[in-house]
Amino acid sequence: MNVNPIEMQKALGGVSYPASKREIVETAKSHGASKEIKQALSSLPEKEYDSPAAVNKEVSKGS
Repeated sequence: MNVNPIEMQKALGGVSYPASKREIVETAKSHGASKEIKQALSSLPEKEYDSPAAVNKEVSKGS
């Protein structure tokens, strides 16, 4: 999945880390994330993420 990391970080603005997958997905939805970003975040493994970089790393693994 080809997701723009800058757009994804904008969608995740305000997330308090560590954060669960659910918190990350809900924040992105509330910020009006694109369909691609929502799909990428929805496919993340269920775990706690300790930083925006950890989310980016996991999303890029799924590409």
